[in-house]
Amino acid sequence: MVKRSRSRRMAESAWGVLLVGKAVILSAAVALLLASGVWVSWGTAQHVMLSKGRERGTMTVAACGDKTCTGPFAPAGAATARPRVTITRSVTHRTGEKLKVAVEPGTDDVVRTGWAGVLYAWVPLGGALLLAALLLAGGLRMPRSAWTAGLAGAALMVAAFALL
Repeated sequence: MVKRSRSRRMAESAWGVLLVGKAVILSAAVALLLASGVWVSWGTAQHVMLSKGRERGTMTVAACGDKTCTGPFAPAGAATARPRVTITRSVTHRTGEKLKVAVEPGTDDVVRTGWAGVLYAWVPLGGALLLAALLLAGGLRMPRSAWTAGLAGAALMVAAFALL
């Protein structure tokens, strides 16, 4: 057994504490990224995925501005018809297009439903997965987890783009 000096043993212990601290801080950053991605996505996804108590129907795109499009809302079921509702321009393609939508409670804003709407609502989580993959690979040295997170995030974003 090799004898080490007291200062060397203390330095090795300090280095170990720094390594553990780095792992804890980066793990917390990854968890924070993923939690914020879910939080932001859920704001829209709840209207798309949870149908109970939501007004659903069809919107016909009548006019588009820089960031939003407007048009009349034709209800499906017991919802009320609205002469003008607003949707984000990024989920529409052209004037005259009919989209299946759900109305956000208490507003005249609508979100797209169906697979396209679900995937579009979860796009912020896809971005968070891509960012978390960088921290997993570079900081935590977890390449398989990083590849899994990165590919899942990229697949979510590509699928949303393809369906819209």
